[in-house]
Amino acid sequence: MISEQNFQKLKYETLEHFWGYNIFRDLQEEIIDGVMHGKDTMVLLPTGGGKSLCYQLPALLLEGTCIVISPLLALMRDQVLQLKRKGIEAEYLSSELEDFAAETIYSRCKEGITKILYVSPERLSQPQFLQQIQEIKISFLAIDEAHCISEWGQDFRPSYQNIKNFKKDIAGISCIALTATATPKVLDEIIKKLDLKNPQLFQKSFRRENLKLIKENVADKYQTVFNILKYNNSSGIIYARTRKETENITEYLQKNNVKNVDFFHAGLSPKDKHAKQSKWLQSSQHTLIATNAFGMGIDKDNVRFVIHLNAPNSLENYYQEIGRAGRDGGESFTFLLWNEQELQQFDDIFKNQIPNKSEFLKIVNTLYSIFQIAEHDMPETRFQLHYHKLKNITKCSTAKIKNVLNFLHNQEIIFLNDYKSLSSLQLLVSAEELDFLPKKDAYFLELLMRNLPGLSSQKIYFSEVKISNALSTDLLLIKERIREMQYKNHLEYIDGALASIKFLKPRNERFTEGAYWNLFSQIQQNKIQKWEEMKYFVKNEEYCSMKLILSYFGEKNVKNCGVCSICEKKNEGVFGKNISSEILKILAQKPSTVEEIAIQLHYHQKENILENLIILLDTQKVKMLNFRTYMLA
Repeated sequence: MISEQNFQKLKYETLEHFWGYNIFRDLQEEIIDGVMHGKDTMVLLPTGGGKSLCYQLPALLLEGTCIVISPLLALMRDQVLQLKRKGIEAEYLSSELEDFAAETIYSRCKEGITKILYVSPERLSQPQFLQQIQEIKISFLAIDEAHCISEWGQDFRPSYQNIKNFKKDIAGISCIALTATATPKVLDEIIKKLDLKNPQLFQKSFRRENLKLIKENVADKYQTVFNILKYNNSSGIIYARTRKETENITEYLQKNNVKNVDFFHAGLSPKDKHAKQSKWLQSSQHTLIATNAFGMGIDKDNVRFVIHLNAPNSLENYYQEIGRAGRDGGESFTFLLWNEQELQQFDDIFKNQIPNKSEFLKIVNTLYSIFQIAEHDMPETRFQLHYHKLKNITKCSTAKIKNVLNFLHNQEIIFLNDYKSLSSLQLLVSAEELDFLPKKDAYFLELLMRNLPGLSSQKIYFSEVKISNALSTDLLLIKERIREMQYKNHLEYIDGALASIKFLKPRNERFTEGAYWNLFSQIQQNKIQKWEEMKYFVKNEEYCSMKLILSYFGEKNVKNCGVCSICEKKNEGVFGKNISSEILKILAQKPSTVEEIAIQLHYHQKENILENLIILLDTQKVKMLNFRTYMLA
């Protein structure tokens, strides 16, 4: 056990050595002290509050391995990558890992090399994991995104309820639970369901003094984004709902000579994702246009603005996403762009992506039937998944099918790989059998073996592009020949450019019709409720935006922020604020539209700008250049 004096010294040395800081942020030091002294701890810190450090630093100082329970594979992967870059021994276990890779990780934990091990909550009930964990010294448990344990949380994961039993099997283990978004009801449920003993509760206000929240009802969103970026030389994030839209708006902005913008989504190759993310992280002027998964676990403190092209699905998601702006405490802006027609469209989309019980059962049972999986069977192979095939058989929309598959993936009933990755290839014939194949087939298989080391003895991962380049052959022809070999049972091939699926639990129709359907139905109802709450926030023109958020998260007697678009409108009073001199200074530089003036006045209310322009027109200090543009008279 580290003495108190040595601990205090080591704590700061570790902070500076691995993270490059010499002081802690609010509450971090008190939380770390509690964890080091083996106390159960409940942490509710807003996005950007430095939650991860609260378990990562003590994990380095305490003997053994810290087990971190996290809900998302992408988040685990990002966290481990960041820790390794800092020189910290960290690993994650996931269903996509081959058995030998998992064994290596377990060995490193047993030897005390790996200090932080990320796992999904589902793994806590797997016999192999439970057997291996008996030989690993665990320092403490960290439960990330702890709100997932609550049936009223926005990301309910019933497998989080396995944690309580897992804790019982490891006598005397302490626990730290962390979340950025929890209402009082959810907070109470976390403490109860994790069976935290007299937990220290660390809770920081959700108020972000340095954020100005702007909501704007606009018809032409692309033009609005263009206007914002035209006068902005800082780093930002623009959130769009679909992958296609991230690409479309990037193309629009680049055609209009907006520099330093790029798109980012899960459909990119790992190499492209890393390149785009690295460029954005290292720049102070770069903007990424991304789907809402982007930003989790990423530490960039100089994001000056966040723009939502569409309303997020819930207030929790909205707060997390705007929380990625201004982490350094500097003044930052968030824009929520919306219109009534779009909200109605999303209402319809929401309803159309939720299958009824009959459709749910049809999708799940068809999934098993396509791959010829009988009741209680669980094949070990990975299968190529073709959405159009599922759609043709079930007669359900792609949205409903994806909703069900994502549910099965989140509950770890299946592992769904829905993004571009390396393809896999396994030889199903021996070297001796090659002599008995048609010469054309044998020649092609020998070519593959010469260019793909290891193929003759094990499954390998490869890039078809590299093979086509090495053989100076067209890519489509290479894929066609590999599929032909697969059809003849010479190879097992999974195309990394297409979706693939692996079954993680045996087929169980009783569970599908009972527990799985009931859980799926409950999650959908939660989603609808969260969306209704979000719509109220979007359309509200009466209450301070920050006050609404704070009240939603249970803060009492909160004051107006005074700077959001709602407060600003109310503060101007009946006759508005006199900003004529500021407008004249802007027009002295060049003729401008109302939107351009608003942006240069730190996103001032357009109604007030128009009131001032009318007075300036009447006094003949300003004239109109055309229908939308004003200039000095």
